[in-house]
Amino acid sequence: MQGKILWADDEIELLKPHIMFLESKGYVVDSVNNGGDAVEKSNELDYDIIFLDENMPGISGLETLSRIKESKPYVPVVMITKSEEEHIMEEAIGSKIADYLIKPVNPNQILLSIKKNLDQSKLVSQKTNSNYQQDFRQLGMQLSGNLDAAGWSEIYAKLVFWELELEKIEDSGMREILNMQKKEANQLFVRYIEKNYLNWLNGDDDAPQMIHTLMKDRVIPASEGTKTFVLVIDNLRFDQWKVLQPAFSKHFNIESEEIIYSILPTATHYARNAFFAGLLPSEIAKRFPHLWKNEEDEGGKNMHEKDFLEANLKRLGKNVKWSYNKITNLDAGKKLADNFNQLKENEINFIVYNFVDMLSHARTEMEVIRELASDEAAYRSLTLSWYEHSTLYDIVKKIADCGAKLIITTDHGTVKVNSPVKIVGERSTNSNLRYKVGRGLSYNEKDVFRIADPQDGFLPKSKMASEYVFAKGDDYFVYPNNYNHFVNYYGNTFQHGGISLEEILIPFIEMKAKK
Repeated sequence: MQGKILWADDEIELLKPHIMFLESKGYVVDSVNNGGDAVEKSNELDYDIIFLDENMPGISGLETLSRIKESKPYVPVVMITKSEEEHIMEEAIGSKIADYLIKPVNPNQILLSIKKNLDQSKLVSQKTNSNYQQDFRQLGMQLSGNLDAAGWSEIYAKLVFWELELEKIEDSGMREILNMQKKEANQLFVRYIEKNYLNWLNGDDDAPQMIHTLMKDRVIPASEGTKTFVLVIDNLRFDQWKVLQPAFSKHFNIESEEIIYSILPTATHYARNAFFAGLLPSEIAKRFPHLWKNEEDEGGKNMHEKDFLEANLKRLGKNVKWSYNKITNLDAGKKLADNFNQLKENEINFIVYNFVDMLSHARTEMEVIRELASDEAAYRSLTLSWYEHSTLYDIVKKIADCGAKLIITTDHGTVKVNSPVKIVGERSTNSNLRYKVGRGLSYNEKDVFRIADPQDGFLPKSKMASEYVFAKGDDYFVYPNNYNHFVNYYGNTFQHGGISLEEILIPFIEMKAKK
């Protein structure tokens, strides 16, 4: 049996050929000729789908629909009518009908509506799996080729696309294959970064767009002649942006979407300061020795973004009215939303929003957040749920209402780690799980990307810094003592600071408010 159908129509005798056609396809069809009987039947039996004529004697189709939905809110109901009056369509749609058909209907229309409502999940699953199988081979060929920076951005965008598509279907088989392909891609991407990263920093013509030149190359040129808001959502991965995109698209048209490159370490201290300063970390330390803080220094490491930004804007000749706001809690977000009118007078406004970073840290430290964001899909879903109920959503609507341009970017992403790598260091070694800075570090060289001389990577030399080492793929550093504690506590958490597609390849989006 394909499914059980109830069909209510005062001219049901004329529809016998349609019913026979459906029965020949394996469906069981019960028929009634009035709304009262339709309500009674739907209460007595469980139907997979109900077809309902809008114009029947006794209670109307719309009233019948309302009564059926009271007792069976999740059964799909298809409204069939001779009328094309707009108010009837609107009322039916408002009552959450599954489909709306205009008489006369032919059997294939009915069959299509059934398949759309009952078999859609299975058909979409089959088609999605088939399409990924075809793209799997193409992605494999691309990965085996000599990819450049743009090619890696394209590969990552495709992997994210399939990750989001495959999570919509129940069949998990292809998701497992995709995870294997993504793991292979990360291994190859790590090798690519190891081979090219230092050359990019030292003037290689093939260097991609990187975060420390983003202000000069993209943000300031894009803001010329139009009021602009620059929203930096800390720790925002490209896949998280893709699940947020429909929510932003309610208010904005997307003018461009790019994937750019963060810097090492992929950590806020280095990457976000580099974005605002327009300089690499060692350059910031030299130019602002009183503001830059090294790993061993006390206090917050991102307390002077506004100072770095002000100096950068002056160097770039951007002599306009501007603002900088950092949102780290709900009250700060509400305050900014309440005082939004003050921002409308500025040519360019920078807003740093820290929620996604706090979410990743909370997931590590709080059991309830671990359960809510148990895997990649749940992590993305939690990000979307937060945004739709956040003060940032209110701020974004206000930006759209004033017709401004909106630029969205981030400083780095995160990767879910599950492969512990042993490392030994002095007590002063920094605590980050994805990169280590210090002297006398002991590790297996094949497990890390090493920058032996910090100056080569434009990283500041400090009392404790003789080398930087970075974890690869989904690895994370653990100390041999308390090894089991580290593995149990930090395994399958989201971390940043090292080398992976998720951490280094980050979104840069330009949007214009809808009129």
